[in-house]
Amino acid sequence: MEAQVENAIEIVWNPRSEQSLKAQAFEFLNQLRDEPQGWQVCLSLAVRDPRSSDIVRHVALDVINHAVQVGQLGPQHLRVLRENIMAYVRDVYGGTNSRLDSTSIQNKITQTLTYLFVSTYSSEWTTFFHDILALAASNDGSLQNNIPGILLYLRTLISVHDEIADVMVSKSPDEQKRHRDLKDMVRQRDAAAIASSWLEMLSKWRQRDDTITELCLSTIGRWVSWTDIALVVNQSLLDILFELLNTPPNTLQENDSNPKRDAAIETIIEIIGKKMSGSDKLELIEILKVKEVVSQLVNSPALTELRTTFNYDTDLAESVAKLVNNTVFDVVKALEGAQDGYPISQRGISQLHSFVPFVLRFFSDEYDEVCSTVIPCLTDLLTLLRNKMKSHSSLYLECSGMLPAILDAVIAKMRYDETASWGNEDAQTDEAEFQELRKRLQILQQAVAAVDVNLCLDRFNNVVISTFDKFQTQHGQLDWRDLDLAMHQMYLFGELTVKDGGLYSKTKPVSPAAECLIGTMFKLVESDVASSPHPAIQLQYMELCVRYSAFFEANVNLIPRALTKFVEFIHHNHVKVRARSWYLFLRFSKSLRQHIGNIAEHVIQAMSDLLPIKAELPENASDIDDMSSDENDQSASARFHSQLYLYEVIGCICSANAVPMDNQVRFIRSVITPLFSDLEAHLNAAKAGDERASLQVHHLIMALGTLARGFSDWTPANTSSTSPPPATIISEEFTQTAEAILLALESLSSSFEIREAARFSFSRLIGVLGSRILPQLPRWIDGLLSQASTKDEMALFLKLLDQVVYGFKSEIFDILNTLLTPFLQRVFSGINEPASGTDDEIQLAELKREYLTFLLNLMNNNLASALVSETNQPAFSAVITTIEHLAKDITDYPTAKLAFAVLTKMVGVWGGADVVAISQQTDRAASTTAQPSLPGFDQFMITHFSPLCWAILSNPDFNSKDAQGKQALGEAAILQKTIFTKTGRSYLTYLRDAELRNMGMGDDSINEYLNALSGLDAKGFRQFFQALVQRTTQ
Repeated sequence: MEAQVENAIEIVWNPRSEQSLKAQAFEFLNQLRDEPQGWQVCLSLAVRDPRSSDIVRHVALDVINHAVQVGQLGPQHLRVLRENIMAYVRDVYGGTNSRLDSTSIQNKITQTLTYLFVSTYSSEWTTFFHDILALAASNDGSLQNNIPGILLYLRTLISVHDEIADVMVSKSPDEQKRHRDLKDMVRQRDAAAIASSWLEMLSKWRQRDDTITELCLSTIGRWVSWTDIALVVNQSLLDILFELLNTPPNTLQENDSNPKRDAAIETIIEIIGKKMSGSDKLELIEILKVKEVVSQLVNSPALTELRTTFNYDTDLAESVAKLVNNTVFDVVKALEGAQDGYPISQRGISQLHSFVPFVLRFFSDEYDEVCSTVIPCLTDLLTLLRNKMKSHSSLYLECSGMLPAILDAVIAKMRYDETASWGNEDAQTDEAEFQELRKRLQILQQAVAAVDVNLCLDRFNNVVISTFDKFQTQHGQLDWRDLDLAMHQMYLFGELTVKDGGLYSKTKPVSPAAECLIGTMFKLVESDVASSPHPAIQLQYMELCVRYSAFFEANVNLIPRALTKFVEFIHHNHVKVRARSWYLFLRFSKSLRQHIGNIAEHVIQAMSDLLPIKAELPENASDIDDMSSDENDQSASARFHSQLYLYEVIGCICSANAVPMDNQVRFIRSVITPLFSDLEAHLNAAKAGDERASLQVHHLIMALGTLARGFSDWTPANTSSTSPPPATIISEEFTQTAEAILLALESLSSSFEIREAARFSFSRLIGVLGSRILPQLPRWIDGLLSQASTKDEMALFLKLLDQVVYGFKSEIFDILNTLLTPFLQRVFSGINEPASGTDDEIQLAELKREYLTFLLNLMNNNLASALVSETNQPAFSAVITTIEHLAKDITDYPTAKLAFAVLTKMVGVWGGADVVAISQQTDRAASTTAQPSLPGFDQFMITHFSPLCWAILSNPDFNSKDAQGKQALGEAAILQKTIFTKTGRSYLTYLRDAELRNMGMGDDSINEYLNALSGLDAKGFRQFFQALVQRTTQ
């Protein structure tokens, strides 16, 4: 059997084994794990001499550990296992065997001992720790002279802690109780002896063996969290810890490490982290002399002399920063509930004053990893000060003096360091990490402002004004990092003004913060900071102009100066500045369009050289129209999509009220005429299959649509829109644009890219053409819904038609009546086409939902008559059939729910007046006859729509507990309730005599159902129907 197991393990491990053979071997080993006697075979493989291979022993020990852990072994078998394992470890680790196990096998044996401890310590193996510690003695009886035994003992202690005391591991309630009991027994029986062994080991080995020292300290750090702290915090052990902290490295060379010192620091961190009352924690901090320890480490050569060199010990800095962070966290926690004047309050305040300088030392460290380590405690400290300030505590008065130093450190840390290289592609990761750090620093600055806003105003004003003054006096030679810091502060400062309602109220600053920011904006423009040659400053300048465009609305005389800079930057040779400036120029122009009209012509002329479009084929066809969000994207597609912002800028500027109408027409023609010519020049080549020409046509169509969007924000039928519809003369100009796009679309309707560009422009032309687009609608549909159109394209176009239907309502009826049937037939073909693949299934589901939404919009906008007109009557049955099919589809509950909603709307529209009001009783319905607006529709909805409510239940895969399925049922219930309100007694009679009885319902159930339908309101009946279905399908 041993040979069979060993062979199976070797087969599984061997990468050259045949897959079928490996699968058989793997299955065999899985069965071995569950075999009651399997552990015995594995025990022999694990401890026999000569030894098996490491992989065989590893798997064998894993099977043994599994058997112990899941309780397969009884007391007798546990005893046998214990005796064999202990015999083995005594032989190998007892000092006589020079051939030790590999690290992986040692870990597995330690795990075996741990599981035996959990299973037997409470009753059978009460001498567990004594027996393992005995391995540390040499054969001559010398105490703790056997290094392999000492290491195994310490590893076992760590493993025991990880098994029964690690709070990060999720455990069942039974496991938690079992482990609590074990910890209680350990504390009672062996904790003192174990602590004594630590002291003895450190006393003997701290100068002789770093591994033993580090492992012992690591063990202490773990065990202190759940054992009596007095066993650790005693003078003997503290003297050793302080000695290890003082141990200097051999040299001050790069990568020179001091592992014993680092382990001692970590141990102190773990000791401080032990749970206890606030007063006890403050006393513990003093007993451990944490202040003296930190001071000594901060002033050590590794953290002072080497701080500005490449040999700076960042690992040590992080460790000490962690010690400071955890200490301050505990001090703050102790002070949270402390009352003024109590000893705990005075002691805590004193410790805060002692440690805050250390916090700021590491917070200002050049390495962001070190800085980030103390941000949590700084956040907690500021939260404490804010709470104490609100409660008028004396603690705030005693500690508020810390705020200026904290705020100064936060602002200084936001500055790019001297090694930063802005815009370098190789430094993108560092840049992203720094921006993430800035976000965390912003939170700290906001926390300071929440405590003392006047301090923040003062510091902000000093930093920004003094920096801009230096820029002027030094004639623009100031370090870009200082300018960036000042401008970043201005950007962040907007958060304060937002809370106060912006910058101005009736041309006056709304708050001191707004007044301060307005002053710095004047200084920004007047000091000509934008003349700095550094790209980062130029970008910041534009960002600030856009963010605080309200400043320019109140100071229109400064707009030309800002526009001059924008025009300069949109021609920048740095790709990042140029691409971003095109977008920011749009934002700036859009918000100030009414104030730019008088210089519109100059602006358009200044940017005219950027307007010509030159399509470039991408290296990969899949990259076409890939609108990357990466600011560093320099692809041709990204450049073109940024260029579109310029066309929208022209639309915004030209449409300003200050621009005379004839000038608007002239500006439009000056832009679209070259585009028309270019479109005509490339059309034939595109039809011939020239890819670059086709891409050029695509780009030109999108440019024309984007120009239209810039010209008008008006949306038909949108009463909330503040923008008026464009003038007739403007609409006529863009009618030519639509005609040009349609000609291109009709010529290249087989091209997906052309259809996409045309759909893009169609949605943007609606706002500028208004009802003039309606006569062209059939041509748009023919072009956009070609035989090659995908389901996704159909769904997107249905969304656009929803926009048209909503915007023009009755104006569209005649056109809609004409084109509805051929349009719906194309949609039906898309719905009926089988899906091939996951993406296609998603698109199909989206198309179904958009189709149903389109039908709802027709009825919601009084266009339902188009569905049943003489022209479209032949297609109406197909509409009903499609809806009925979608309502029964349990593979897509959201669509089924929407289908029921459409049917309910049809009942509401064509069912006539209500014959049963919601508040009326059943007997009132008996005297009223249904009067549907569509003749015969009352019986049609009873006999066709009502059975659908039960059809989904007949599907064996229907799950009434599914949340989405339950929602579909709710919509089906609303349909029934609506049919009842329109038909009254005739519906109840149909349900009683036909539908419900044919389903097998008895008289009592039928009466209960009809009473609920007629007596409950819509919400009540929905809940009744859902509960009924859930009961009957269980």
